[in-house]
Amino acid sequence: MTGSADSAIPRSADDHLAEPPSAEPRPVVLLTRRLPDAVEARASRDYTAILNPTDEALSGLTIAARAAETGADAVLCCAGDRLDAAAIAALPERVRLLATFSVGTDHIDLAAAKARGLTVTNTPDVLTDATADIALLLILGAARRASEGERLIRADAWTGWTPTQLMGTHIGGKRLGIIGMGRIGQAVARRARAFGMTIHYSNRKRLPPELEEGAVYHSDPDALLTVSDVLSLHFPATAETRHWLNADRIGRLPPGAILINTARGTVVDDRAVVAALRGGRLAAVGLDVFENEPNLFADYRDLPNSFLLPHLGSATVETRNAMGFKSLDNIDAALSGREPPDRVV
Repeated sequence: MTGSADSAIPRSADDHLAEPPSAEPRPVVLLTRRLPDAVEARASRDYTAILNPTDEALSGLTIAARAAETGADAVLCCAGDRLDAAAIAALPERVRLLATFSVGTDHIDLAAAKARGLTVTNTPDVLTDATADIALLLILGAARRASEGERLIRADAWTGWTPTQLMGTHIGGKRLGIIGMGRIGQAVARRARAFGMTIHYSNRKRLPPELEEGAVYHSDPDALLTVSDVLSLHFPATAETRHWLNADRIGRLPPGAILINTARGTVVDDRAVVAALRGGRLAAVGLDVFENEPNLFADYRDLPNSFLLPHLGSATVETRNAMGFKSLDNIDAALSGREPPDRVV
């Protein structure tokens, strides 16, 4: 897999728009959020699509109630939808599939879904490049104090160039530590090499040489921390990884290291990170994900050395379309009795 969004789009929304109507009643698909126009057009073409035109965030129980009201056969949900055991138990028996518009599934109680006999699918392989681009944006933005500079301009407080103004960190020659060397981690490494960074990584398994591309492998992620001038996190949110990057592990990083997180907000201890930023142990952070988002740890907003983005990792037209089309491909398969290509449960 290349991770390219363009190559992963199964078909466009306007393919076969002239298909003759079927005499059979069409399956009902509930879309929990507003999705890209092309995705909603394809869903409405192929199914009785129940849309959410106001993009109102729905609770899990509300999603279950709407599924019951509308006679939904499948639910196309999103990362912010908390489908816990109670919500899954409340889903009507008619619902056979939860197709999540995301790679991560931590918002769904998979054990409850399995016990309930639900199929769960996700959207892997299509957001690699877009997320890797955001990781590089965070590295550069944090290292070069871009947030401080933009605030200066927007506040009309810039008085002109000076030799010592907003001096940041040159990333060329620095060591980039990547924890989680999957498709996104590898894509970040390729981009970082173009800026002259040396790549170190830790992963459950060492990559073959053709994928490693000269990167230095560390079997122990704690050992990786000691050589990470910039640390980029790319591993899933689980009970075991909650607050993995804590005060002790931050203390193992080189003084003045930069932290980048495009994985999940729960994998870092926000209080420990903020304390390290205030104390100078960390030079800067670049964050695209947050615990309890959108209600992020408020102290980040007040820190000049925090470069913050509102979960933009996959936010390109091409990638979000590809994610939607993948979700619909999974729905097509499941509702026609075939094995969905991206089945998780």
